[in-house]
Amino acid sequence: MYMMKCSNNGIFEQGQLNRYGNIELSPAAGVLNYGQGIYEGMKAFRKEDGNLLIFRPDQNAMRMKIGSERMCMPSPSLDQFIDAVKQTAQANKCWVPPPGKGSLYIRPLLIGSGPILGLSPSPEYTFLVYASPVRNYFKEGSAPLSIYVEEEYDRSSRGGAGGVKSITNYAPVLKALLRAKSRGFSDVLYLDSVNKKNLEEVSSCNIFIVKGNVISTPATAGTILSGVTRRSIIEIARDHGYQVEERAIPVDELSEADEVFCTGTAVGVAPVGNITYKDKRMEYKTGAQTVCPQLYSTLIGIQTGRIEDKKGWILEID
Repeated sequence: MYMMKCSNNGIFEQGQLNRYGNIELSPAAGVLNYGQGIYEGMKAFRKEDGNLLIFRPDQNAMRMKIGSERMCMPSPSLDQFIDAVKQTAQANKCWVPPPGKGSLYIRPLLIGSGPILGLSPSPEYTFLVYASPVRNYFKEGSAPLSIYVEEEYDRSSRGGAGGVKSITNYAPVLKALLRAKSRGFSDVLYLDSVNKKNLEEVSSCNIFIVKGNVISTPATAGTILSGVTRRSIIEIARDHGYQVEERAIPVDELSEADEVFCTGTAVGVAPVGNITYKDKRMEYKTGAQTVCPQLYSTLIGIQTGRIEDKKGWILEID
């Protein structure tokens, strides 16, 4: 794993690779007491010739910078971030699955590692990057997801940190997620916290609904994370001739949709087979002739090098 530190001057020192292992933190570390931390996630894929392809790491670097500003943290420069990701991927090349068998998930993490007893930004920050080989995120694999619309709990609220990848956004969703899974659902879809009328996002991924030639997804207005996969799928869908709308989507539109799918680094593009809202179960089209696999095929084709990257999205390393 890769690690580098930053003290009060806001400048990160030269980092280095270390063997994967535990890190030492003060009990008073800002991340442990006040949740001052953000993370990113991306994947590296192995090509047939053995080279590795990393998908849009510059977008993750920029999102970390935006998130760090919201959380009052210094962030690595774009070049520092990408160099750390490259070094980590190269050092873990032996763990990258063969083509078509999975990918190497890369996790950059920025934490307030310095001790701070009072409520204040940490005096020191640690940026680290580690990795793990992965396959499918959901236990269903490529089978359609079953989603429950959550009405009791909120994921985020206006003026909060829902629009950045703060570590504080994830533990609070576990209660609703575990409850939904105990009832046989794959995941939870959250509504806006003010009126409980508009779609927001699933626990760890963005949502899209399809009606005819129109694909709609909730607009990112501070409460929804601007996913890199989300942004990529919007562009790919427009390239395929679909009309894509980023807007407020009333929950009632779920009953009118032809198709629903989710996007994210971990899930890729995952079809939704049904959504339950107020004890009403709504079924959606899935299968080879639907929009979801068409968009996913293009995305994974670019990510794995089977489709030429004409957008400058891929960073190739040997």
